[in-house]
Amino acid sequence: MVKSRLTLLVQRFAAMTLDDIPVFAMLKARLGYLADRQQVIAQNVANSDTPGYTPKDLKPFVVPGGGGVGVIAPIAVALTSPMHLSPPSVTGHGDQPVAAPDSETTLNGNSVVLEDEMIRMTEARTNYDAAIGFYEQALNMIQTAAKEPP
Repeated sequence: MVKSRLTLLVQRFAAMTLDDIPVFAMLKARLGYLADRQQVIAQNVANSDTPGYTPKDLKPFVVPGGGGVGVIAPIAVALTSPMHLSPPSVTGHGDQPVAAPDSETTLNGNSVVLEDEMIRMTEARTNYDAAIGFYEQALNMIQTAAKEPP
């Protein structure tokens, strides 16, 4: 009889995953964005000798939001003095690469600058490592909270 109650209780409540926690959902989206960006940068480097090739990049990442339960809303900056600079407006990110022409174009029309691509690649890798660090810290915090007290 106890076993049937336990089974009923387990079936009544849906299992909670890490994606249900807003911090983990945001970090997962960020890691996906950075992986996509790394792939676009790698395509730019691979096509550095292709005539007429224009380098591409993804739009900047924006924290998923827009209201709703369990969703992180973007934080608005308040200007408290007319001497403050207004924050840059950032639109939503897309996973589709957009043309990102550089200032240097070769005679064959290729405008990939390998130095700039290496800077973008390093930046993406650094951001990826930071997101992984945040993910690990948040996971450790949940594991600590779930431990039985001594």
